Amino acid sequence: MIRYSYILFALLFAALSSCTYTEKVRDGQTAIEVKQYAVALELLQKEYEKSKSRVEKGRIAFKIGEAYKNLNQSDLAIRWYKIAYDNQYGWESLREYAFALKQAERYDEAARAFKDLGIEIGSPYEYRREISACQIAQGWKDLRPEYEVEVMGFNSSRAEYAPVLYKGNQLVITSDRANSTGDDTYNWTGNAFSDLFLVDLESNTVSDFTGPLNTEDNEGTAIFNSDYTEVYFTRCFGGGKWDADHCKIMRSEVSGNSWSIPQPLSFMEEGINYGGPALSEDGQRLYFSADHPDGWGGHDLYYSERQTDGTWGPPQLMTRVINTEADEMFPFVDKDTLYFSSRGHTGMGGLDIFKTYQLQSRGWASPYNLKPPVNSGSDDFGYIIDYNAPRQDEDVLYSGYFTSRREEGIGNDDIYRFTKRKLPPEEVVQDEEPPKEIEYKLLLKGFVLEKLYEVPTDPNSVVLGRKPLPGSTVQIQFGPRKEEVTVGEDGMFELELEEEADYTFLAAKEGYLKNDAAFSTRGIGRDPNNPVQEFEIEIVLDRIFLDKEIRLENIYYDFDKANIREDAQPTLNDLARNLELNPDIRIQLGSHTDCRGSSRYNQDLAQRRAQAAVDYLISQGIDPGRLVAFGYGESEPEADCICNRCTEEEHQINRRTTFKIIE
Repeated sequence: MIRYSYILFALLFAALSSCTYTEKVRDGQTAIEVKQYAVALELLQKEYEKSKSRVEKGRIAFKIGEAYKNLNQSDLAIRWYKIAYDNQYGWESLREYAFALKQAERYDEAARAFKDLGIEIGSPYEYRREISACQIAQGWKDLRPEYEVEVMGFNSSRAEYAPVLYKGNQLVITSDRANSTGDDTYNWTGNAFSDLFLVDLESNTVSDFTGPLNTEDNEGTAIFNSDYTEVYFTRCFGGGKWDADHCKIMRSEVSGNSWSIPQPLSFMEEGINYGGPALSEDGQRLYFSADHPDGWGGHDLYYSERQTDGTWGPPQLMTRVINTEADEMFPFVDKDTLYFSSRGHTGMGGLDIFKTYQLQSRGWASPYNLKPPVNSGSDDFGYIIDYNAPRQDEDVLYSGYFTSRREEGIGNDDIYRFTKRKLPPEEVVQDEEPPKEIEYKLLLKGFVLEKLYEVPTDPNSVVLGRKPLPGSTVQIQFGPRKEEVTVGEDGMFELELEEEADYTFLAAKEGYLKNDAAFSTRGIGRDPNNPVQEFEIEIVLDRIFLDKEIRLENIYYDFDKANIREDAQPTLNDLARNLELNPDIRIQLGSHTDCRGSSRYNQDLAQRRAQAAVDYLISQGIDPGRLVAFGYGESEPEADCICNRCTEEEHQINRRTTFKIIE
């Protein structure tokens, strides 16, 4: 589940298009689509009262739940998701109901709902982690808190997030409040585009951050060097009419009495989103988040070293101790300690704040969850420490700031101050036995899974989840050593890993396409506080649907064009990798056009588009004899609309590419 606050700050990482919305909203569905949730509620409530059937009531109730969720009113969201489920809306409403309960920190109820959800979709496996996280989070709520927190008075009804210390008892924050640069509205949030703002902590006043850093694009998540002569921040820009913006890390330095024109860092690749920069104390290492396809999954943390000429070296992917298959974002460096937010490590609901530190072995310690009240069921991120803040008494260790979207806040995302106090020492029970030598282990659990489709015979239908695929074989290779295992009914295999080693896994089963995965223990240090470290990987095998068209997502064509767009290349690269792993299959690449133009012309255009996809795969090393191009023209549209009334988005949906296994 993607919550609104996560979307809001993810605009500094995710590929989002910059556009405005001016058309008047006339129905609840449209209001939801353009993120006008307050407007949507009023319209949807009227539609719900007029609806006659249970099915219609369930559909509208789900939309009302979505609106309340995004307005940060979890109790009402829970109520309406439950109404939707009771009115036969199905598994999706039960899923949102479970996550809403978790966000509201009603963990016992959430765990039961996740259990029911696993039964509903036919795979208890899918939500086992959520059930475990609910049980752990409930235990954390009963612990004595290490922190005290309070919401800051300068927050507004809009979003304020990602604070960073600035000179003269000030903060620089990111916000989409109304006085941001430019007159346009950001369609994703319904608010202004985000900018950097300056907060005077003595007067609690907020003003624009002067200089050329703010533009009509989205800017935010800044970090300064120790003497405030250099700044790094995120800017999202570059999208055309149908292309997405991408986020880059910009650098500016003091030039006279102002800041220089910001420039993007040279190591960044096109089509990748970068953001959330953080500097080490000496300014020689830059940490950041990126969604690079060569990462471990989602957004990962990377670092770059400053070179002797002042430029930044190539990005280095951080270890699997820190990065997971989900998102890791918003790093902050405090000497040898790294704070960051994650959705992949065990947490309380949304993003949670974790800390890790460098070990003597140069690896990183297992991440530690800061627990409540810093973390909550909502998204918590953007943690920083202010050692110069005045201490109220001698029990205060330090204080600082972080961002949260918990319900007791003022707006969508709010900045909180935290205070870390000394806890009384715990009573130590003397151990009569001499301490044993620590035995360090790295354990890996691997799972081979298959997708659960809403319509089991249709690979284009909604994926409900995954379930174990018993009887699959897994070839394991590390260095010159190879071994093969067969998984049991739980789809699992276990392996004790060697230190500083790279592992590859190739899973296979009759009737399924082979798939691979990788895992590395490089950079995983020996942590005395956690000598036995456990990790998981998942390998999903796709069932072979012979002679069945399967849509390739994110492959679109511009009107009247046949060339492969840059945003289509990652999908085709994945297909090329699939063909490499499965050398015995032969596929047809099919192309469909929209309805504009003559049938004969569209047939020719579709053939050229299909051939362009085939040519791209050939350029990636695939044998031409394994590929067939076929143009369908306009004969099989996917969008259900009359041609002269189709929207541009519906025409774009019809301009699609598919593949099917023919041998």
